Amino acid sequence: MPPTPPPLRTLVLGATGFLGRWLLLELLGQGGAVAATVRDAGRDTALRAWLREHGADTTALTTVTADLTRPGLDLSPDDDARLTEVRDVHNLAARYRFGLTRAEAEPTNVHGALHALCWSATRPRLRRLVHLSGYRVGRDPRPRYPLDPGTTAALYTRLGAYEASKQLGDAAVRVTAPRLGVPLTTVNPSSVIGHSETGEAGQYLGLAQLVRQLHRGRLPLLPGTRRTFLPVVTVDHLARFLAAAPEHDRAPVAAHTVLDPSTPHLPDLIALLATHLGVRPPRGLIPVPLVRRLPRSLTGADPETLTFLSEDRYDTTSADRLATAAGLAHPPVVPALQRWSTRLAAENFGHHWSGESPPA
Repeated sequence: MPPTPPPLRTLVLGATGFLGRWLLLELLGQGGAVAATVRDAGRDTALRAWLREHGADTTALTTVTADLTRPGLDLSPDDDARLTEVRDVHNLAARYRFGLTRAEAEPTNVHGALHALCWSATRPRLRRLVHLSGYRVGRDPRPRYPLDPGTTAALYTRLGAYEASKQLGDAAVRVTAPRLGVPLTTVNPSSVIGHSETGEAGQYLGLAQLVRQLHRGRLPLLPGTRRTFLPVVTVDHLARFLAAAPEHDRAPVAAHTVLDPSTPHLPDLIALLATHLGVRPPRGLIPVPLVRRLPRSLTGADPETLTFLSEDRYDTTSADRLATAAGLAHPPVVPALQRWSTRLAAENFGHHWSGESPPA
């Protein structure tokens, strides 16, 4: 008789996305059986190929077809039964793109977050749900959900669909998890850059767009002030942190802001990368409120990205405590930024030389 496969203890939702792949790579490297959700067989094939290219043994990986936007994750009865022994659920699924509509963002980022939570509550051996939240999200000590329709609509108008949906999804799980008795960790990462050793990331939004403008000579003025702080975290450190959270968090609800506090202020960061890439740095700074009033065709700035340009600092006490307990430390940030920018330029910032965008 063939040996009985080990029980599946960990499930990763959003496994084929940017961060999901790196978390799977970390979990498989630690040993043990891991389950991951995919939308179709084609994504399963691509995911396994990527993992093998990065040195992972995928024989311990089980994939199941799921749809986060539907109650019960739209799992088949057989797949739901295969996941009975799951203890740790990582929800990294999200629609991440600036310019989304509410109809595009809400099903995954809000309703999907609740579907993942409610499904997790049905696992008899659940230890913890880890919900990947958003940057500058989850800072309200008393989150409210649901909001009345007028307040919700105003939030989408003010912040844009991506950030508003991430705020609402964060509030939804924080309010609902205690009611369902689900131990919850929310992780709020800053701008995620590439692997600390190789520079590889596979995502070209956010800060990467600013580096793209710099590299192509389209950043004559930098939005912000001398003290604008746009902190970063390497993708490998974040993956290790996410993998460690279920083992080290004990509170019914825990929240962590994960960033490297030694990140240079944004003007210094951009000057550093300009020197590294051998391009001209911006000639000066331009206040964010002025950028908002200028035509986008003139500034090249996506209005949704401007809310991330702030002088705010963030409390990382709980994340630092967990990292210390898990034996984790941020890799040196300057060489990581340099390797990432080199990789971005080598990959043409995610575009083929023909100018076409790569497939999602």
